[in-house]
Amino acid sequence: MAKIIVLGAGLIGRAVALDLAEAHQVCSVDLNKKALAKIQKENSAVETINFDLAKSPDYTELLAPFDLVISSVPGYLGFDTLKKILLAGKNAVDASCFPENCFDLDHLAKKNNVYAVVDCGLAPGMDNIILGHLDTKMEVNRFECLVGGLPVKRHWPFNFRSLFSPIDLLHDYNGPARYVENGELVIKDALSDCELMDIKRVGTLEAFNTDGLRTLIKTMQHIPYMKEKTLRYPGHCEYLQVLKSSGFFDTQPIELNGMEFSPIDVSAKILERDWALGNNEEELTVVRTTIEGEENGKKRRYIYRLLDKTDKDKGITSMARTNGYTATAVTNFILKKPLESGICAPETLGAIEGAFKFILQYLEDRDINYRIEESTLTDKN
Repeated sequence: MAKIIVLGAGLIGRAVALDLAEAHQVCSVDLNKKALAKIQKENSAVETINFDLAKSPDYTELLAPFDLVISSVPGYLGFDTLKKILLAGKNAVDASCFPENCFDLDHLAKKNNVYAVVDCGLAPGMDNIILGHLDTKMEVNRFECLVGGLPVKRHWPFNFRSLFSPIDLLHDYNGPARYVENGELVIKDALSDCELMDIKRVGTLEAFNTDGLRTLIKTMQHIPYMKEKTLRYPGHCEYLQVLKSSGFFDTQPIELNGMEFSPIDVSAKILERDWALGNNEEELTVVRTTIEGEENGKKRRYIYRLLDKTDKDKGITSMARTNGYTATAVTNFILKKPLESGICAPETLGAIEGAFKFILQYLEDRDINYRIEESTLTDKN
């Protein structure tokens, strides 16, 4: 049994803390007292600490009693939070998926003789782990991941509910989208190349470019084609493109009646109301990861499909389950098999013997079931 501290008690942090508390001593940390009280009501064994992670310059005293730290803070806080964890000399699993380059912290981790597994979510996260595993079995030449979190019931105009911080999502929509084609890095605007996709067990969705490859651009440079796209209900992308092109996502402050404000911050605050998941509202998560390459002299294709829905009994959203339980699976694996110091990408973890099998089984034990299709390709397909 390990002593684990979970930074952040939001939807994902709650799922992480409650899951780990079944086998470990767990402490949940957040500034939101109501979120902490909710976790402790569900499992009184979880210790809670009310703490301002954003304003505290140092985590050394906070983290001292614990064996491992899990960061599930919003993405905009993620990089600075992980930096403070490493400075405190603690190993970490990071589920915040911050936008900054995680490898910029590699020197700090090695200097303090600690490690951090980053991007421990669904995508990025589990799709990287799958790719890392298959990359040890075959010569991969194509990777594509389609992923989306959606409400079961559509709501005009955006047909969307967000379980992440809206400002993080708007920055994703606002930034560049990188993918690899013919071995070359291609950069386009996010929300570009929108196309309709028929997704099994869900129906027709739209897919558009977002910057989801992240660490793969550095670690998987030998793969000539890699792309990630976000899935939404049809129509979502166009509405977001209208807002973006009209300046609602601009980051430079503008002045109105003698006051300055950032358009993207105001937009995020407004959309927070529209995108909030209602009480007892169900949602789903859909993933299709396709990996192709040469294996034992044959062209092979693997497709990993996932359709997960809200756990109504426990009141845990699908997005919290699929992201949070990936993080807890990784946590339990590395507690048994510690890593070398430095920043560890999830695809690097997936290449470690036994990691993929352990994580996949861990998810299956929590009723997160990937449907795996394997086929041999011919010239016709």
